Amino acid sequence: MNETRGRPIALTMGDPAGIGPDTTLAVWAKRLTQDVPLFLFIGDPAVLSARAKALGLPLRISETDCGGAAAAFAESLPVLPVRCPAPVVAGEPDAANAAAVTDAIDIAVRLAMSGEASAVTTSPIAKAVLYEAGFRFPGHTEYLADLAQNATGSPALPVMMLAGPKLRAVPVTIHIPLKDVPALLTPDLLYRTCVVTAADLKSRFGLAAPRLAVAGLNPHAGEGGALGLEDDAVIRPVIDRLRSEGLNVSGPLPADTMFHDRARETYDVAICMYHDQALIPAKALGFDDSVNVTLGLPFIRTSPDHGTAFGIAGKGIAREDSLLAALRLASELAANTAGADR
Repeated sequence: MNETRGRPIALTMGDPAGIGPDTTLAVWAKRLTQDVPLFLFIGDPAVLSARAKALGLPLRISETDCGGAAAAFAESLPVLPVRCPAPVVAGEPDAANAAAVTDAIDIAVRLAMSGEASAVTTSPIAKAVLYEAGFRFPGHTEYLADLAQNATGSPALPVMMLAGPKLRAVPVTIHIPLKDVPALLTPDLLYRTCVVTAADLKSRFGLAAPRLAVAGLNPHAGEGGALGLEDDAVIRPVIDRLRSEGLNVSGPLPADTMFHDRARETYDVAICMYHDQALIPAKALGFDDSVNVTLGLPFIRTSPDHGTAFGIAGKGIAREDSLLAALRLASELAANTAGADR
């Protein structure tokens, strides 16, 4: 029996002026013909109603909590209300609604931490809009890590993974200029990223002995020092340490030969040194169905691998593939975790 049955995924509204409402409605509309995991939308029901009307979609809403979501889901979209104080216009973000955006995230995390929700799936936010309202975190992931630390009293190292049908990829350094990567790529950061990744692949993805392939930083993984020293001085000693601790780790590998079909058969996740080294192959191999997964948190968090797309919000052309994939993966990870805990 799936121990997550009856416990919904907490789906946050993201920026209400973006495509989060559009994709939520499109996914819920598929529930009778496709495998759509049970979810509870945390956000403004009036925004959903207005967007459904604009898109010509039928919609019934049940304002409820986690306990009532399962009974409502077949006939109406279950919504835990978080109301926006300012009018919401598709494609026109408003910092006046920033508090509602973060409130929805806070509630989702609280529900997941309490066990009322099986996981958290987040719709895209607009960081610039939140910054305007005083948001002090670099992004979604760092905010989630702070909420986790506040809840548990223990610091979390969030690790970003792009998971698609053909590739899982983890960037060690993320949203920083390329010129800053060598200085921030420390042995400690690389080591902790690999340990967190391996642990979550075991506990949540059900891989008993995950295989990690570590990319080099420089072309040809440094070419023995001719093309850079970091691969031998920083990356290789970490790999040796991880191997001595029993992890199945290979590398440092030349990144230009890591992502073809035969190479991907040899590992379960690619550990990449910087943002584009991971995200270019991940998106090339699964642009519409890759999922952003945050590892290292005390709850499961997934999100679609796209932004708010204000330019197409409310126009009926946003694709829901990535949100559906994010919900399905969250459901799968929750089931795996529940099974491992039995």
